[in-house]
Amino acid sequence: MIGRESDLAALRDELQVVTDGEPRAVVIGGEAGIGKTRLLDEFRAEAADSALVLTGKSVDLGTDGAPYAPFTGILRQLVDAIGIDAVLEAAGPGSGVLSVLLPELSAVEGVPPRTGVERLYELITVLFENVSSARPVVVIVEDIHWADTATLELVRFVIRMIASGQLLLLLSYRSDEVLRGHPLRSYLPELDRTRRVTRWELRRLDRAQVAEQAEFILGCVPDSETVDRVYQLSEGVPFFVEELVGIDHLGTGEDLPETLRELLLARYERLSEPTQRVLRLISAGGICVDHELLEAVFEGSPDDLDAAAREAVVANVLSTDTTEYTFRHALVREAIHADLLPGERTRFHTRYAQALEHGNGRDRSASQVSYHWMAAHDLRRAFIATLEAMEEARLSYAYRTAAAMGDRVLELWDQVDDAEQLAGRPRVEVLSRTASALRNAGDSERALALVNAALADPDALAPGTRARLLRDKAQYLANISRPGSVEALREALDIAPVDPDDRLRPQLLAETAGRLMIEARFFEAAAMATSAIDEAGDDAGARKSIAHTIRGIALIDGGEIEQGLADLESARRLAGSDTGPLLRYSVNASDAMYLLGRYDDAVEIATAGARLARDRGVERTSGVMLSSNTVEPLLALGELDRAESVLEPALALDPPPGFRVHLQRMKLWLTLWRGDASRADELVRRWRPGMLVQSEIEMQSRLGFARLTAEVAVARGDSRRAWADARIITTDAWRSVPSYDLPLLAVGARALAGIAAEQGMRGPADAEEPTIDVAAEAEALEQILGTLGGWPTAVAWGPVVRAELAEVQAALPTDPAHPVPSTVGAWEEAVEAVSTSIAPVHLLPYARLRLAESYAAHGDRVAAVDAASAARDRADELGLGLIVRAVDDLRERAVLTRHSGARTADTALTEREAQVLALIEQGLSNKQIGERLYISAKTASVHVSSILKKVGATSRTEAVYRAARVAR
Repeated sequence: MIGRESDLAALRDELQVVTDGEPRAVVIGGEAGIGKTRLLDEFRAEAADSALVLTGKSVDLGTDGAPYAPFTGILRQLVDAIGIDAVLEAAGPGSGVLSVLLPELSAVEGVPPRTGVERLYELITVLFENVSSARPVVVIVEDIHWADTATLELVRFVIRMIASGQLLLLLSYRSDEVLRGHPLRSYLPELDRTRRVTRWELRRLDRAQVAEQAEFILGCVPDSETVDRVYQLSEGVPFFVEELVGIDHLGTGEDLPETLRELLLARYERLSEPTQRVLRLISAGGICVDHELLEAVFEGSPDDLDAAAREAVVANVLSTDTTEYTFRHALVREAIHADLLPGERTRFHTRYAQALEHGNGRDRSASQVSYHWMAAHDLRRAFIATLEAMEEARLSYAYRTAAAMGDRVLELWDQVDDAEQLAGRPRVEVLSRTASALRNAGDSERALALVNAALADPDALAPGTRARLLRDKAQYLANISRPGSVEALREALDIAPVDPDDRLRPQLLAETAGRLMIEARFFEAAAMATSAIDEAGDDAGARKSIAHTIRGIALIDGGEIEQGLADLESARRLAGSDTGPLLRYSVNASDAMYLLGRYDDAVEIATAGARLARDRGVERTSGVMLSSNTVEPLLALGELDRAESVLEPALALDPPPGFRVHLQRMKLWLTLWRGDASRADELVRRWRPGMLVQSEIEMQSRLGFARLTAEVAVARGDSRRAWADARIITTDAWRSVPSYDLPLLAVGARALAGIAAEQGMRGPADAEEPTIDVAAEAEALEQILGTLGGWPTAVAWGPVVRAELAEVQAALPTDPAHPVPSTVGAWEEAVEAVSTSIAPVHLLPYARLRLAESYAAHGDRVAAVDAASAARDRADELGLGLIVRAVDDLRERAVLTRHSGARTADTALTEREAQVLALIEQGLSNKQIGERLYISAKTASVHVSSILKKVGATSRTEAVYRAARVAR
């Protein structure tokens, strides 16, 4: 292992970490010939003494790899090592799903019902966890640059989600294959961000290491001229060094090949013609071909095959184990395959396709058959095989591969005479199925393009077909958060046939109701859901359940709470044990309980639903929504640690964007209220684009995100930015969702109070800032609040909003003859209101903090100290660092630490500070203040800082505002 000692030592260290109980993953990259396989072989031999080593190899099938090919081999090795019963036991309940990867398991467990891809991934993860609990397990996946997307997704899931066990996952890839557009270009940086992943690339050898390698191969020290020549031609790539040195033991410099092709074929060309012919045949099968398949495609006798294979192994062109032949390096295989004559290429690939179709080969897949027929230029047979490969990939949840096979079918469609007869379906259905596979693979953008292509000729489509395509279009639009879903669904309803035996119309009605509900068009949604119930049919329990769920949540959000709750109960009863409608009910019912302030009920329903989602294998979709619906009421209950323990694993699942934004809102809230406003601001900037996209189609997301970004801006002292987000509630873009409106009104009012204070102290330097009509905006907020009195949580949030609005009035310019009433009374009412169980628990310490500020501003130091202490104690108990820090800041600014009674700005400030304050009020900068008072700008800055501390302000404008309030 010349030049690889440190790499081998690093792998040993990783294995030691794994042995101590921490799962790890290592990704090793490097150009072709750099020694990745050799390094892994060396480590594999060492590790086998203490660990179970399992190896899977990716199959080079061009751009479309065979689904899960490496893991099929890994599972088969595991079965050979510990037995099929032990594998099934280690995988746990539902282990029959593993038959997707290893079909022979179905003979033991039976064919499992369809489930989500996450269930398969979870079973593999649990299997590795349990098997590695007894002894270390090393799983090697080689050449992931050839792996299909499903394999990469499975690897990512295992790395992220494995919680325990002694598992070391080793991945290798050729860096020179990872060109622009290759899946690994984005995949590898994503793995790098995972704490348990280490990645490095193998370096080329230097001249001294090349000399050392040559000496090791030759058994003697080569002369300097030869080393120079080998180093120059090999450029330090170990495989090339070995090939160059292996040519007649170097001979003279003139014996060395001048081109890469000559070098790669040098050993091959010294073999006998029969052996060369066998190697050409093997090259058509790939880098690795099992013996059974090779026998099936070889046209000579078994003895002739054995003789040729033996010669190739002795010549170090092939390596072999108990079942297969492998080229010593992929580059050699590629060079030999490129050297095939056109006739040979066609014949050899035809033989492989035929043999695989007849069941030869240990890990036969339809993708391989399709590849070989394509390589043989037999388009008709390739078309048939690709259709099979598309279905095979779909059934194994390899949706990206299924979509690639669908694309290939569509490419071949016009090149095959009787395509529709061979496919057993029209072209538009292939378009639709390919679009569905793309959607399931997370590419709804391309799915939309395909369904639009299918819809391009409306006259060629039957009404039912067109209606189904429009339904799909609506779904894809929703998946990418683009408007237009409702319009597409309404168009579908206009043309869908009325047929009691066809579920299409009731489905369209229910989906339209669902989209209307998400857009906060609640009464339209309820009416549409009623139609869906009426047309569902007497025996359609599942469809009726979904429609009752939609109508229930729409009625609740629309204010008809009791009727809506009755609908949800009907939905639960009609769902029975049917997972789909039960999950739909769980998502919406848990959300309804939270919105109504019934937080314990929300947690109970969401937690049960999340368990069901995991069992069903939809943890990244419905499961994520239910995790979000668990986290939100836990936050309201003040169980921040428990909420985080649910939130972080859900985020680690990397859910689709439409589901992820809900978790991101919870993460934002936690980050902010735990006291890291700076980090929360960073997250807002990073996540804002995705959240705004989701906000285009979902009113809850729009209002929820506006509230949080405004709260972050307030915490950062930026009232104008806060209002820019919160003001949506006064625009035409707003539709009322009472439970979301109330917190948004509160933060909006607080932002307006800050703006009023700033505008009241505006000087010449602020002339460019636009003036906001604070009084009019506050009146608009008050009018909206007046419409929300019937909502259950308004009893808690309403007084908070009114207290914030009182702060707005106090900050506005007033007639000295008609002073503004104190805000103390409003905050005392708010504190009493949020002391009830229907209020989110963070509101009580928040209201007490605001009450303390109000007492302080009005000179009641004793009451301010008591309120601030009560706020801090409760906030500290809950882990609300934002409030803890705000109280500490209040104390530090000396507002609550003076031993005198009431205080005013004049008595608190020195004469010079009073002069500086007066100039601040005029809008002067520190430099201008210094010039007026004949002091330096630095001295002026010191005075400004002292003023801020004494009056309890965080900005110059707030300082003037607070001093003015105390003076009144």
